[in-house]
Amino acid sequence: MQAMAFFNALEDHINKNLAFVAYRKPDENVIKAFLQKDKQSYTTTDFSESGFVFSDFCGTKSLLIPEANSEVISTEYSTEKPATETSEYIPEITNIEAQKQHEALVAKGIAEIKSGNMKKVVLARKEQNPTQLSALSIFKNLLENYPKAFCYIWSHPESGIWIGATPETLVKVERNRFKTMALAGTQAFNGTIDEAAWTPKEVEEQQIVSDEIVQKLKDFKVAAGEINLSDPYTVKAGNLLHIRTDISGVLDNDNLSNLLESLHPTPAVCGFPREKAKEFILKNEHSDREFYSGFLGEINLKQEVKRNSNRRNQENQAYASISKQSQIFVNLRCMKLTEGEAEIFIGGGITANSNPAAEWEETVNKSYTIKSVLVN
Repeated sequence: MQAMAFFNALEDHINKNLAFVAYRKPDENVIKAFLQKDKQSYTTTDFSESGFVFSDFCGTKSLLIPEANSEVISTEYSTEKPATETSEYIPEITNIEAQKQHEALVAKGIAEIKSGNMKKVVLARKEQNPTQLSALSIFKNLLENYPKAFCYIWSHPESGIWIGATPETLVKVERNRFKTMALAGTQAFNGTIDEAAWTPKEVEEQQIVSDEIVQKLKDFKVAAGEINLSDPYTVKAGNLLHIRTDISGVLDNDNLSNLLESLHPTPAVCGFPREKAKEFILKNEHSDREFYSGFLGEINLKQEVKRNSNRRNQENQAYASISKQSQIFVNLRCMKLTEGEAEIFIGGGITANSNPAAEWEETVNKSYTIKSVLVN
Protein backbone atom coordinates (compact mmCIF):
# COMPACT_ATOMS: atom_id res chain seq x y z
CA MET A 1 0.00 0.00 0.00
CA GLN A 2 1.19 3.54 -0.75
CA ALA A 3 2.13 5.56 2.33
CA MET A 4 -0.49 8.24 1.67
CA ALA A 5 -3.29 5.67 1.47
CA PHE A 6 -1.95 3.98 4.61
CA PHE A 7 -2.05 7.16 6.69
CA ASN A 8 -5.43 8.11 5.23
CA ALA A 9 -6.77 4.78 6.52
CA LEU A 10 -5.44 5.59 10.00
CA GLU A 11 -6.99 9.06 9.86
CA ASP A 12 -10.32 7.55 8.85
CA HIS A 13 -10.23 5.22 11.87
CA ILE A 14 -9.47 8.16 14.20
CA ASN A 15 -12.43 10.10 12.78
CA LYS A 16 -14.74 7.09 13.21
CA ASN A 17 -13.40 6.38 16.74
CA LEU A 18 -12.53 2.82 15.74
CA ALA A 19 -9.68 0.98 17.45
CA PHE A 20 -6.38 0.61 15.58
CA VAL A 21 -2.66 0.28 16.09
CA ALA A 22 0.16 1.13 13.68
CA TYR A 23 3.79 0.34 14.44
CA ARG A 24 7.30 -0.11 13.10
CA LYS A 25 9.81 -2.48 14.63
CA PRO A 26 13.42 -1.42 15.36
CA ASP A 27 15.69 -1.06 12.31
CA GLU A 28 12.87 -1.80 9.85
CA ASN A 29 11.22 0.39 7.23
CA VAL A 30 7.81 -1.28 7.09
CA ILE A 31 4.89 0.09 9.11
CA LYS A 32 2.14 -2.39 9.89
CA ALA A 33 -1.37 -1.67 11.15
CA PHE A 34 -4.31 -3.56 12.61
CA LEU A 35 -7.54 -1.69 11.77
CA GLN A 36 -10.38 -3.10 13.86
CA LYS A 37 -13.55 -3.54 11.80
CA ASP A 38 -16.13 -3.25 14.60
CA LYS A 39 -16.71 -1.11 17.69
CA GLN A 40 -16.65 -3.94 20.21
CA SER A 41 -14.04 -3.68 22.97
CA TYR A 42 -11.91 -6.82 23.22
CA THR A 43 -9.69 -7.81 26.13
CA THR A 44 -7.55 -10.84 26.94
CA THR A 45 -6.61 -12.57 30.16
CA ASP A 46 -4.73 -15.63 28.95
CA PHE A 47 -3.05 -14.13 25.84
CA SER A 48 -4.09 -17.10 23.73
CA GLU A 49 -5.61 -14.99 20.93
CA SER A 50 -3.82 -13.69 17.83
CA GLY A 51 -3.53 -9.95 17.42
CA PHE A 52 -2.06 -6.90 19.15
CA VAL A 53 -2.22 -6.40 22.92
CA PHE A 54 -1.99 -3.17 24.97
CA SER A 55 -1.69 -3.76 28.73
CA ASP A 56 -1.56 -1.39 31.69
CA PHE A 57 1.10 -1.25 34.40
CA CYS A 58 -1.09 -2.77 37.11
CA GLY A 59 -1.98 -5.82 35.06
CA THR A 60 -5.71 -5.19 35.46
CA LYS A 61 -6.54 -4.49 31.81
CA SER A 62 -5.15 -5.93 28.58
CA LEU A 63 -6.90 -4.41 25.57
CA LEU A 64 -6.77 -6.50 22.41
CA ILE A 65 -7.18 -5.77 18.72
CA PRO A 66 -7.85 -9.28 17.36
CA GLU A 67 -6.28 -10.22 14.06
CA ALA A 68 -9.50 -12.02 13.07
CA ASN A 69 -11.55 -8.83 13.45
CA SER A 70 -9.10 -6.51 11.75
CA GLU A 71 -7.92 -5.39 8.37
CA VAL A 72 -4.14 -5.77 8.39
CA ILE A 73 -2.30 -3.29 6.16
CA SER A 74 1.32 -2.23 5.73
CA THR A 75 3.48 0.23 3.86
CA GLU A 76 7.16 0.92 3.33
CA TYR A 77 8.11 4.21 4.93
CA SER A 78 11.60 5.58 4.44
CA THR A 79 12.57 8.66 6.39
CA GLU A 80 14.67 11.43 4.93
CA LYS A 81 16.57 12.14 8.13
CA PRO A 82 19.86 10.29 8.70
CA ALA A 83 19.53 7.63 11.38
CA THR A 84 21.29 9.67 14.07
CA GLU A 85 18.36 9.72 16.49
CA THR A 86 18.93 13.37 17.39
CA SER A 87 16.36 16.13 17.57
CA GLU A 88 16.03 19.75 18.55
CA TYR A 89 14.97 19.99 22.17
CA ILE A 90 12.03 22.04 23.34
CA PRO A 91 13.53 24.61 25.75
CA GLU A 92 13.08 23.35 29.28
CA ILE A 93 11.17 25.60 31.67
CA THR A 94 11.60 24.04 35.08
CA ASN A 95 8.42 23.53 37.04
CA ILE A 96 9.72 24.19 40.54
CA GLU A 97 6.68 22.68 42.24
CA ALA A 98 6.92 19.50 40.13
CA GLN A 99 10.65 19.28 40.89
CA LYS A 100 10.09 19.58 44.64
CA GLN A 101 7.31 17.00 44.50
CA HIS A 102 9.39 14.47 42.58
CA GLU A 103 12.51 14.97 44.70
CA ALA A 104 10.42 14.45 47.85
CA LEU A 105 9.02 11.24 46.35
CA VAL A 106 12.53 10.02 45.54
CA ALA A 107 13.74 10.86 49.07
CA LYS A 108 10.84 8.83 50.47
CA GLY A 109 11.80 5.94 48.21
CA ILE A 110 15.43 6.08 49.34
CA ALA A 111 14.35 6.04 52.99
CA GLU A 112 12.17 2.99 52.34
CA ILE A 113 15.10 1.21 50.67
CA LYS A 114 17.47 2.05 53.53
CA SER A 115 14.92 0.68 55.99
CA GLY A 116 15.36 -2.71 54.30
CA ASN A 117 11.89 -3.03 52.74
CA MET A 118 13.16 -2.76 49.15
CA LYS A 119 16.39 -2.81 47.17
CA LYS A 120 15.11 -0.74 44.23
CA VAL A 121 11.99 1.14 43.22
CA VAL A 122 11.19 2.91 39.93
CA LEU A 123 9.41 6.23 40.46
CA ALA A 124 7.67 8.12 37.68
CA ARG A 125 6.01 11.46 37.07
CA LYS A 126 3.68 12.91 34.45
CA GLU A 127 4.31 16.13 32.54
CA GLN A 128 1.74 18.12 30.55
CA ASN A 129 2.97 19.62 27.27
CA PRO A 130 0.94 21.67 24.78
CA THR A 131 1.13 20.68 21.12
CA GLN A 132 -0.54 21.86 17.93
CA LEU A 133 0.42 18.76 15.97
CA SER A 134 -2.00 16.00 15.04
CA ALA A 135 -1.52 12.50 16.41
CA LEU A 136 -0.33 11.20 13.03
CA SER A 137 2.15 14.08 12.64
CA ILE A 138 3.67 13.22 16.01
CA PHE A 139 3.84 9.55 15.01
CA LYS A 140 5.66 10.48 11.79
CA ASN A 141 8.14 12.57 13.79
CA LEU A 142 8.88 9.55 15.97
CA LEU A 143 9.42 7.37 12.91
CA GLU A 144 11.92 9.88 11.53
CA ASN A 145 13.83 10.48 14.75
CA TYR A 146 13.97 7.01 16.34
CA PRO A 147 14.71 4.29 13.77
CA LYS A 148 16.11 1.92 16.41
CA ALA A 149 13.04 2.05 18.67
CA PHE A 150 9.67 0.32 18.49
CA CYS A 151 7.51 3.24 17.31
CA TYR A 152 3.74 3.01 17.58
CA ILE A 153 0.42 4.84 17.65
CA TRP A 154 -2.46 3.16 19.48
CA SER A 155 -5.99 4.53 19.34
CA HIS A 156 -8.85 2.94 21.26
CA PRO A 157 -12.16 4.25 22.67
CA GLU A 158 -11.28 2.92 26.15
CA SER A 159 -7.71 4.22 26.39
CA GLY A 160 -7.55 7.22 24.08
CA ILE A 161 -4.56 7.80 21.81
CA TRP A 162 -1.09 6.71 22.95
CA ILE A 163 2.13 7.23 21.01
CA GLY A 164 5.63 6.05 21.87
CA ALA A 165 9.12 5.00 20.86
CA THR A 166 10.28 2.34 23.30
CA PRO A 167 13.83 0.92 23.34
CA GLU A 168 13.00 -2.08 25.52
CA THR A 169 11.81 -5.55 24.55
CA LEU A 170 9.82 -7.33 27.23
CA VAL A 171 9.98 -10.67 25.44
CA LYS A 172 10.17 -12.21 21.98
CA VAL A 173 8.92 -15.77 21.52
CA GLU A 174 9.37 -17.88 18.39
CA ARG A 175 8.40 -21.53 18.51
CA ASN A 176 9.72 -22.61 21.91
CA ARG A 177 12.53 -20.09 22.30
CA PHE A 178 12.34 -16.78 24.15
CA LYS A 179 14.52 -13.68 24.30
CA THR A 180 14.30 -10.82 26.76
CA MET A 181 16.61 -8.12 28.12
CA ALA A 182 17.62 -6.35 31.31
CA LEU A 183 17.85 -2.63 30.57
CA ALA A 184 18.71 -0.01 33.21
CA GLY A 185 21.03 2.88 33.98
CA THR A 186 20.78 6.16 32.09
CA GLN A 187 23.17 8.86 30.94
CA ALA A 188 23.18 11.42 28.16
CA PHE A 189 24.86 10.44 24.88
CA ASN A 190 27.90 12.65 24.32
CA GLY A 191 29.14 11.45 20.95
CA THR A 192 30.54 8.00 21.66
CA ILE A 193 29.33 4.76 23.23
CA ASP A 194 32.78 3.27 23.82
CA GLU A 195 33.81 5.95 26.32
CA ALA A 196 30.66 5.73 28.45
CA ALA A 197 31.51 5.44 32.16
CA TRP A 198 28.95 4.06 34.58
CA THR A 199 28.67 4.86 38.28
CA PRO A 200 28.44 2.11 40.92
CA LYS A 201 24.78 3.11 41.46
CA GLU A 202 23.95 2.55 37.77
CA VAL A 203 25.85 -0.75 37.57
CA GLU A 204 24.12 -1.97 40.74
CA GLU A 205 20.70 -0.93 39.40
CA GLN A 206 21.18 -2.85 36.15
CA GLN A 207 22.50 -5.93 37.96
CA ILE A 208 19.39 -5.95 40.17
CA VAL A 209 17.21 -5.92 37.05
CA SER A 210 19.16 -8.76 35.43
CA ASP A 211 19.21 -10.95 38.57
CA GLU A 212 15.51 -10.45 39.26
CA ILE A 213 14.43 -11.33 35.71
CA VAL A 214 16.42 -14.56 35.84
CA GLN A 215 15.04 -15.41 39.28
CA LYS A 216 11.43 -14.83 38.17
CA LEU A 217 11.95 -17.02 35.11
CA LYS A 218 13.15 -19.76 37.46
CA ASP A 219 10.35 -19.21 40.00
CA PHE A 220 7.65 -19.53 37.34
CA LYS A 221 9.44 -22.54 35.80
CA VAL A 222 9.06 -21.16 32.29
CA ALA A 223 12.53 -22.19 31.11
CA ALA A 224 13.60 -25.70 30.20
CA GLY A 225 17.30 -26.02 30.93
CA GLU A 226 19.79 -23.20 31.30
CA ILE A 227 19.04 -19.50 30.96
CA ASN A 228 21.69 -17.75 28.87
CA LEU A 229 22.99 -14.26 29.69
CA SER A 230 25.26 -11.97 27.72
CA ASP A 231 27.79 -9.70 29.40
CA PRO A 232 26.36 -6.24 30.18
CA TYR A 233 26.99 -3.71 27.41
CA THR A 234 26.12 -0.10 26.58
CA VAL A 235 23.36 0.69 24.08
CA LYS A 236 22.04 3.95 22.65
CA ALA A 237 18.34 4.85 22.70
CA GLY A 238 17.57 8.27 21.25
CA ASN A 239 19.84 10.76 22.97
CA LEU A 240 20.42 8.45 25.95
CA LEU A 241 22.66 5.51 26.85
CA HIS A 242 21.66 2.47 28.92
CA ILE A 243 23.27 -0.75 30.22
CA ARG A 244 21.79 -3.90 28.70
CA THR A 245 22.08 -7.65 29.24
CA ASP A 246 20.48 -10.08 26.77
CA ILE A 247 18.69 -13.08 28.29
CA SER A 248 17.45 -16.13 26.37
CA GLY A 249 16.36 -19.72 26.79
CA VAL A 250 13.98 -22.50 25.80
CA LEU A 251 10.39 -22.45 27.06
CA ASP A 252 9.16 -25.38 29.09
CA ASN A 253 5.71 -24.91 27.49
CA ASP A 254 4.02 -22.46 25.13
CA ASN A 255 2.01 -20.69 27.84
CA LEU A 256 2.53 -17.02 26.96
CA SER A 257 0.43 -15.89 29.91
CA ASN A 258 2.74 -17.64 32.38
CA LEU A 259 5.81 -16.13 30.73
CA LEU A 260 4.35 -12.60 30.83
CA GLU A 261 3.36 -13.04 34.47
CA SER A 262 6.93 -14.00 35.32
CA LEU A 263 8.39 -10.96 33.56
CA HIS A 264 5.94 -8.08 34.10
CA PRO A 265 6.48 -5.69 35.67
CA THR A 266 10.26 -5.99 35.47
CA PRO A 267 12.57 -4.34 38.01
CA ALA A 268 13.38 -1.83 35.24
CA VAL A 269 9.88 -0.31 35.51
CA CYS A 270 8.81 -1.41 39.01
CA GLY A 271 11.63 -2.39 41.35
CA PHE A 272 12.76 -5.22 43.59
CA PRO A 273 11.29 -7.08 45.38
CA ARG A 274 8.48 -6.70 42.86
CA GLU A 275 5.53 -6.87 45.27
CA LYS A 276 7.00 -4.36 47.75
CA ALA A 277 8.05 -1.94 45.01
CA LYS A 278 4.67 -2.10 43.27
CA GLU A 279 2.86 -1.48 46.55
CA PHE A 280 5.05 1.58 47.20
CA ILE A 281 4.43 2.93 43.68
CA LEU A 282 0.66 2.57 43.85
CA LYS A 283 0.55 4.20 47.28
CA ASN A 284 2.97 7.08 46.74
CA GLU A 285 3.22 8.17 43.09
CA HIS A 286 1.27 11.34 42.39
CA SER A 287 -0.50 10.17 39.22
CA ASP A 288 -1.92 7.00 37.70
CA ARG A 289 0.54 5.37 35.30
CA GLU A 290 -2.30 3.92 33.22
CA PHE A 291 -0.58 2.17 30.28
CA TYR A 292 2.86 3.73 30.87
CA SER A 293 5.35 0.97 31.81
CA GLY A 294 2.80 -1.64 30.80
CA PHE A 295 3.46 -3.66 27.66
CA LEU A 296 2.31 -3.85 24.05
CA GLY A 297 2.93 -5.90 20.94
CA GLU A 298 2.07 -8.76 18.63
CA ILE A 299 0.87 -12.02 20.15
CA ASN A 300 0.60 -15.43 18.49
CA LEU A 301 0.96 -14.24 14.90
CA LYS A 302 1.64 -16.97 12.37
CA GLN A 303 4.95 -16.80 10.55
CA GLU A 304 6.16 -18.93 7.67
CA VAL A 305 9.59 -20.46 8.27
CA LYS A 306 11.25 -21.84 5.15
CA ARG A 307 13.51 -24.85 5.31
CA ASN A 308 17.26 -24.53 5.00
CA SER A 309 18.17 -24.38 1.29
CA ASN A 310 21.49 -26.13 2.00
CA ARG A 311 19.85 -29.42 2.90
CA ARG A 312 20.60 -32.31 0.58
CA ASN A 313 17.00 -33.42 0.30
CA GLN A 314 15.82 -30.91 -2.30
CA GLU A 315 12.24 -32.14 -2.12
CA ASN A 316 11.91 -30.77 1.41
CA GLN A 317 12.73 -27.28 0.19
CA ALA A 318 9.28 -26.98 -1.32
CA TYR A 319 7.77 -27.08 2.13
CA ALA A 320 7.65 -24.47 4.85
CA SER A 321 6.54 -24.72 8.45
CA ILE A 322 4.21 -22.33 10.21
CA SER A 323 5.20 -21.10 13.66
CA LYS A 324 3.62 -18.68 16.12
CA GLN A 325 5.59 -15.61 17.08
CA SER A 326 5.02 -13.01 19.78
CA GLN A 327 7.05 -9.82 20.13
CA ILE A 328 6.16 -7.63 23.09
CA PHE A 329 7.71 -4.35 24.23
CA VAL A 330 7.71 -2.36 27.48
CA ASN A 331 5.69 0.84 27.07
CA LEU A 332 8.38 3.45 27.75
CA ARG A 333 9.11 6.85 26.16
CA CYS A 334 5.41 7.33 25.59
CA MET A 335 2.65 9.90 25.78
CA LYS A 336 -1.12 10.05 25.99
CA LEU A 337 -2.74 12.59 23.70
CA THR A 338 -5.70 14.74 24.68
CA GLU A 339 -7.09 17.78 22.88
CA GLY A 340 -4.09 20.07 22.24
CA GLU A 341 -1.99 18.45 24.93
CA ALA A 342 0.41 15.55 25.41
CA GLU A 343 0.82 13.85 28.77
CA ILE A 344 4.40 12.54 28.92
CA PHE A 345 5.32 9.81 31.39
CA ILE A 346 8.91 9.59 32.65
CA GLY A 347 10.60 7.70 35.47
CA GLY A 348 13.86 6.43 36.87
CA GLY A 349 15.27 3.67 39.06
CA ILE A 350 15.99 4.49 42.70
CA THR A 351 18.49 2.63 44.90
CA ALA A 352 20.09 3.40 48.26
CA ASN A 353 22.80 5.39 46.45
CA SER A 354 20.38 7.63 44.54
CA ASN A 355 20.38 11.42 44.80
CA PRO A 356 16.98 13.16 44.53
CA ALA A 357 18.28 16.13 42.51
CA ALA A 358 20.13 13.84 40.10
CA GLU A 359 17.02 11.68 39.70
CA TRP A 360 14.99 14.76 38.77
CA GLU A 361 17.58 15.65 36.13
CA GLU A 362 17.41 12.11 34.76
CA THR A 363 13.67 12.45 34.19
CA VAL A 364 14.25 15.81 32.49
CA ASN A 365 16.81 14.23 30.14
CA LYS A 366 14.46 11.34 29.39
CA SER A 367 11.62 13.74 28.64
CA TYR A 368 13.59 15.23 25.73
CA THR A 369 13.44 11.93 23.85
CA ILE A 370 9.69 12.12 23.52
CA LYS A 371 9.14 15.88 23.92
CA SER A 372 11.24 16.71 20.86
CA VAL A 373 8.60 15.25 18.51
CA LEU A 374 5.86 17.63 19.65
CA VAL A 375 7.09 20.39 17.34
CA ASN A 376 8.02 20.38 13.66
